[in-house]
Amino acid sequence: MRSEIKVGLELEIGLARSAIGTSEINCVTGTNIYLGTVLEDYEGDVETITNIRPDDRLVLEGYIDPIVVTFLELVYSNGDSTATVRTIKPLDADQLKESGVNLYYSVTCSNTGLKNIRTLEVQDINDNPPIFQSKTYSVTVSEATAVGSDVLRVIAEDADVYPENRNIIYSILPPAPDEFEVRDDGNIRLKQALNYDSAQQYIFTVQAKDKDKEEFSDTTTVTITVDDFDNRNPYFDHSLYKASIEENQVGQFSDINPEAIKAQDGDTGINEPVLYSITAAFPNEYQSNFNTDQNSGVISVTMALDREEVDQITVHIQATQQNDARKTANAVVVVTIEDVNDNPPKFDQDEYTVSILENSPPDQFVLQTRVTDPDLGGFSKGHFIMVSDTFVINSQGVISLRSDATLDRETVDNYTIQVVAVDQPVNSLSSTAQVIITVLDVNDNNPQFLPLPEPIEIQEGAYTPSSPGEVCEISATDADIGDNGRVTISTSSHSEIFRFREDGTLLAIEELDQETQDVYDVVIVAVDHAIPQRNNITTVRVSITDVNDNAPVFSSDTYRKSILVKDAKVGDVLLTLSATDKDAGSNALISYSFSENSSMVVLDAETGDITLTSDLSEVTEDTLLNLTAIATDHGTPPESDEAKVLIYFQIVPFTESVIFESSSYNFTIKENEPEASIVGKVKALTGSPVVTVSYNMKSHKHVFSVDGEGTIKALRPLDKEKEEWYILTVEAIDSRTPANTAETTVSVQVENVNEAPVFDAEIYKAEIFSISPYKFPIVKVQASDPDVGESSELQYSLLESTTLLDVEASTGQVYVLDASRFGGNPSTFQVKATDKHGLSMGKVLGWTVKILIVRAEDGNEMRTILRESTDKTYVSFIAMDFSGAVIQATEVKEKLNSENKVLTSELEKVFGPGLEIKVEDSSGDSGEPSQAVTIALGVLLAISIVVILLLSVYLVKLVLVTDHDREFETDSGNSISALYALMDQSSSLLLSAVQDFMNLCLD
Repeated sequence: MRSEIKVGLELEIGLARSAIGTSEINCVTGTNIYLGTVLEDYEGDVETITNIRPDDRLVLEGYIDPIVVTFLELVYSNGDSTATVRTIKPLDADQLKESGVNLYYSVTCSNTGLKNIRTLEVQDINDNPPIFQSKTYSVTVSEATAVGSDVLRVIAEDADVYPENRNIIYSILPPAPDEFEVRDDGNIRLKQALNYDSAQQYIFTVQAKDKDKEEFSDTTTVTITVDDFDNRNPYFDHSLYKASIEENQVGQFSDINPEAIKAQDGDTGINEPVLYSITAAFPNEYQSNFNTDQNSGVISVTMALDREEVDQITVHIQATQQNDARKTANAVVVVTIEDVNDNPPKFDQDEYTVSILENSPPDQFVLQTRVTDPDLGGFSKGHFIMVSDTFVINSQGVISLRSDATLDRETVDNYTIQVVAVDQPVNSLSSTAQVIITVLDVNDNNPQFLPLPEPIEIQEGAYTPSSPGEVCEISATDADIGDNGRVTISTSSHSEIFRFREDGTLLAIEELDQETQDVYDVVIVAVDHAIPQRNNITTVRVSITDVNDNAPVFSSDTYRKSILVKDAKVGDVLLTLSATDKDAGSNALISYSFSENSSMVVLDAETGDITLTSDLSEVTEDTLLNLTAIATDHGTPPESDEAKVLIYFQIVPFTESVIFESSSYNFTIKENEPEASIVGKVKALTGSPVVTVSYNMKSHKHVFSVDGEGTIKALRPLDKEKEEWYILTVEAIDSRTPANTAETTVSVQVENVNEAPVFDAEIYKAEIFSISPYKFPIVKVQASDPDVGESSELQYSLLESTTLLDVEASTGQVYVLDASRFGGNPSTFQVKATDKHGLSMGKVLGWTVKILIVRAEDGNEMRTILRESTDKTYVSFIAMDFSGAVIQATEVKEKLNSENKVLTSELEKVFGPGLEIKVEDSSGDSGEPSQAVTIALGVLLAISIVVILLLSVYLVKLVLVTDHDREFETDSGNSISALYALMDQSSSLLLSAVQDFMNLCLD
């Protein structure tokens, strides 16, 4: 055994790094020395060696474990007497674990081969963390593993030597799976049952930590894969796939999302193979267009698709587990058919026809073309090509007039344009449509006259609208069309003489007299038929050629000459006749002649001079030479005129003057006589048969006129109430040169015609109290008579007698008689106003007349006599003498016939002028007595009948009636009053009026 020497010196870490021990080297026998203990991590001198002989050669060697040389070194040089063993690096007990944490080394004398063994105990300290044997652990565990089973052990090692320094605690770091836990020995145990479908793998971190030094730790990653159990159906990675393929293509999809179609066993750990199939497609008619590889699931299009027919198809696929057909999975593949530009654009019409007005403004819309393209996006990327200088098309297919273009139908009336639709910028398809644009006419051209004929002439003549004369044909054109270009020519002047026929022929429709007017400048207008119209105006000169249609006309109908015989000389020109002819040329040349030759005078054929050819020695008394002169033109046939030639040969001189037969005249005329009624006649004398007289009204020319015969007429009906007297001055003018004149005064009196009174109000209203006293005044009615001075003589009376009230005859005062009997109810009464004017016929018949009936020609009884009637009206009456005896009809008729003129005159005063009176026998079926005489009144019957006015009152209604209460004096001084019967007011009043009159006529 080796001798061991122990040195009882211990050094602690942290003390001064002096040598642990000192020993002597013994190269002869060798030594074995225990140096003591030292804590690991010690650095410094370990031993000082002395007693080295000069010839000793020392070497440091490991003893038992060669690792020592990694910790220690010998500091020594040959020849040194001492040497030092010191550390190279800190001492580590963990590395000396195999040698029991002792550091054994030998200082060997190489010269003798002897070893000097040293032992140094290195004490362990807790300076190493636990270290997992592996940074990762993994294990596969069946999902069927029982809870509580250890599935994996993780191991961490602590390099420290002493057990107390290598106490390790295991834990799972968050997030820790609920299914696992780690035990103290590092075993990972299953806490909960595994479910492959929920989790196929667990990855978590396990920590190993030094119990005494928590900062000493290590981690490792544990991966536990769950092994599947064959209890699941297959499944697709996605329930919905989106695929696409271009139309017209076959083969696999060009794109599929989110990834390639794939199905697998739901038990992924087992992962049985699956088989793919197509179960359906929508629309279902396209299922046959698809096929799928049963092993790979790749779907292919076997028959090309047309996107324009269908743009999306839904394909249903199924994956079936190969070893169990009951286990399947389904997915949907939505296949989008991608568009390929395989359809050209298409116009909605192959040909467009449109119209546009020629005056359309720039940029005017013309038409909208419409293009469709069944390809995707339609025509949204398309464009149009149209070549035209006049029209332009935009990207929307709108054709419009160019902004710098104008249309003129008269220049170009139709445009045919090709429009090309191109569907896309590149690889495009196109189609063409034809656009026909018709330019519509606008009335922008005036009618134009064609060259007018020259000259324009027409022979004078008596033309009429039904028998016109053709002048010439005039034409006008208009560049417009339709009504805009349809031209009508009309006259704008002389339209009463000329007009156009529809064919443009100018017609004369009235008499043309060249002698009156030989030229007409006719303004003609050519008007189109547009709205508004356009026109052109020009003037044509129509010359009227002469026709011998005018006879010569003497300047006077009568030529007069008075000469003294004693002054007459042969060759004297007594008169010069003058005639004119309105014709022209030879038609207007005139020759003069006498109808009979005279021995006293001769007529020059050319000049018209009448020359004395006799010395008048045979004329012994005043003599009137009466000749007829003839003026004849040179036309074919010739026309002529005649005039009287009066030459008065006087023996002695005479005074020339004109005087009226009377210095004044007095005439009368009834008022309201019609226009042109004759008032009277005046006459003036000249004292010579060759001198004539004309008349002139010098005053009241607006009321009266006088003609060439001196007859004075009223120009309008006269009203006595306005003016009764007119004083006229009438002038007579003779035919001498110079003329002589004379004046006379004419007095015209307008005679009155009786007119009906008129009330001054239509309605009189009055109220009374039931306690009003006897003769209490109620209301006063007033009427006036248009006849002068007659109003004060009106008489008022009630038409129907009553005990309730009465009227004062002279004043029209209505008063109450018995107010208590009104009973509070409104009452109606009638009052009449009557004038006293009558007709003074005198003794016409001298009998009393009683009217039996007034009836019309048809036999109906008349209630009213109309003022104008063309039918006969029969008045039946009987005549009685003063004793009351009825006069026989034959005697009455004889007297009526004998006094017819006087009777007619008096009847016209009542009935108006133009009355026809005929005495007829009464018809046998009239019911009249045999003594009755019927007067038939025809043409115009104008009796002034009763005028009835109905007047409303609150308590008393008064109806006022006006009438003529005619009174006529008989020779015996008896007066006959008119009879008013109340059986039928209007008819009885009429009968009364007629009876009054007949009484007067027969009186």
